[in-house]
Amino acid sequence: MKVLINDGLEDSGIKALKAAGIEVELNKIKQEDLGDSLNQYDGILVRSATKVRKDIIDKSPNLKFIGRGGVGMDNIDVDYARSKGIHVFNTPAASSRSVAELAMAHILGLTRSLHESARNLKDDQSFTKLKKKFSSASEVKNKTLVLLGFGRIGSELAKIALGLEMRIIVVDPFIKSASVTLTIMNHKIDIDLPMSSKEDAIGKADYISLHAPFSGSSILSEAEFNILKPNCIIVNTSRGENIDEAALLDALNSNKIAGAGLDVFHNEPFVKKELLEHPKVSVSPHIGASTAEAQERIAEEIVDQILKLQHNY
Repeated sequence: MKVLINDGLEDSGIKALKAAGIEVELNKIKQEDLGDSLNQYDGILVRSATKVRKDIIDKSPNLKFIGRGGVGMDNIDVDYARSKGIHVFNTPAASSRSVAELAMAHILGLTRSLHESARNLKDDQSFTKLKKKFSSASEVKNKTLVLLGFGRIGSELAKIALGLEMRIIVVDPFIKSASVTLTIMNHKIDIDLPMSSKEDAIGKADYISLHAPFSGSSILSEAEFNILKPNCIIVNTSRGENIDEAALLDALNSNKIAGAGLDVFHNEPFVKKELLEHPKVSVSPHIGASTAEAQERIAEEIVDQILKLQHNY
């Protein structure tokens, strides 16, 4: 079996594949050249950068599987690939905690204006000015966090937020109830969480965090921004397209919301300069899953799935 690892994989995963007798190719093939090269491989491993679309699949009749290191698979034409008998898989559980922690980092950082301090604290004068400016910050305790999507990442963020004594409202049309299990030392506590429609929930939110795949239209656009509280902070670690960026900038500039924490963007890596430099925006370069622990778990899941496929061929 020959596998193209086009967007990287932890060394432990590469070693495990080689130990199983699998030939791996680590030299990245450019997107525009992928269609002419992929047919020589039995499988391809990608993250979010490489796109495997219908035209590439049609040129690769020998392709047996497409593996995605991470959660979202909107960079892969999944249904079409499966219709061609190609096995498509991802690693949905591996990075949940890491992404949730980054979402909370944006929440806490924006609440205490750490992003602005990092940009503007330069000398004694800015020290005095910023100290005065940030003297009336708030705590997150007893504030309302609305989770738009309650899969693995959303539920992990709920656990973290409950530890900070935040109030949670879950919005997810695909589930009937929401609950989490907190593990504190050796004790487990089951907690049921209230659910609501998006329209009813977001107007109550002090914080909104997005945890849903992109379904073709933005989850937050002008209509939603118009009903938010002016102190509301938006965090997006899901997909950039889930937020209408033009509407977001308008909401920020017109003080309809207090801030935004963004790890994902439209047209990455070509991010709008207005977002990168906005004083109310905390940014990170799509690093939700970029922890050593998550990458090790991703590698383990990928290796397990490939070895199962190898056994069947």
